[in-house]
Amino acid sequence: MPVIAPMPAARPTRIPSQRDGADDTSTLPASGTTVDHLTETYRAHYRSLLGLAALLLDDTASCEDVVQEAFIRVHSARKRVRDPEKTLAYLRQTVVNLSRSALRRRILGLKLLSKPMPDMASAEEGAYDLLERDSLIKAMKGLQRRQREVLVLRYFADMTEAQVAETLGISLGSVKAYGSRGIAALRVAMEAPA
Repeated sequence: MPVIAPMPAARPTRIPSQRDGADDTSTLPASGTTVDHLTETYRAHYRSLLGLAALLLDDTASCEDVVQEAFIRVHSARKRVRDPEKTLAYLRQTVVNLSRSALRRRILGLKLLSKPMPDMASAEEGAYDLLERDSLIKAMKGLQRRQREVLVLRYFADMTEAQVAETLGISLGSVKAYGSRGIAALRVAMEAPA
């Protein structure tokens, strides 16, 4: 979309009659800026337009693209630039608007990018977890039956010591003893080389 303001509604032009005797061309609409004037303005102010785009965008390639696109758009709508002195203003405004559009597209693109799952483990971490779990299961199988029962109920089922004692039908002191002996045996089994 060109940034240039739309042409005002056409005013009726007065057609000179033969009896007027004078050729009245002052009421005809202006023809707009010329291609030569627009090209000269663009060449003379290219660096300043590039600097303006650089204030809004972050990379040189995008700035150059925006400035060139601004020239193309103003060139295609040059007939609507009534005052040739305002050609530079039209170019600047088009650069600003195109820079804003580029930033909006970037922000939208970033919002639409799929984000990695934060709790997702890498394949390497998953392999290490699997190895640790396998060695823990092997070490648990090497424990005495009561030690294994106490540790499973206490730490995997998340029961209190009193609930474990009630479930297994043993005293609270026995739960503590089986638990501490089982943890010590697990520590030795897990640290032993495979």
